[in-house]
Amino acid sequence: MHKPMFLKVLLFAAVFLSTANSTVSAFNGINQLLFNIVVNKLTFISENESILKRQPTPVKVVDEHLRALNACSFDRLMAQYPNKAEVHLPDGVVIKGRTQLQTLVADFVKSREQGGLCGLTFTPEYVSQVDQTINVQWRAEAPFLAEPYRGSDAYVTSNGLMYAQVTTFKASDLKFKP
Repeated sequence: MHKPMFLKVLLFAAVFLSTANSTVSAFNGINQLLFNIVVNKLTFISENESILKRQPTPVKVVDEHLRALNACSFDRLMAQYPNKAEVHLPDGVVIKGRTQLQTLVADFVKSREQGGLCGLTFTPEYVSQVDQTINVQWRAEAPFLAEPYRGSDAYVTSNGLMYAQVTTFKASDLKFKP
């Protein structure tokens, strides 16, 4: 729910709760239900927003993304993605929302022995900006790769967060050392 709409609902619930006749038991149950819904929604929004870390510019968003990726930092990576974030992968695969992104990121930051790709180092080779979108051609290297892997990403940022990423990265194209 958007913040302005949520505030209207919260205000309505507060007015409703304060004006309801407490001697009518049917309304007491409804009041408690509404109160619990409002409190739970506030807690969810508060917890969700507290884990996001906004950056001051689109370039800083991408810089932090690459540093967090290279550090295999699940928390730092997830701190960039709001609920509406999307990652567009090759072959028409789209990962939508924080829940799906958590799975993608958790799998990526695992060690190589656990099936992840922790240890890859992404180095930008060319960067351009169009409004809030940062385009990066990069090189990925790791001790476990037989050769460097090159790709390109477009990072769509807004309000200091990563709202979308379109990537050419395809793990199955990596060439591993025997």
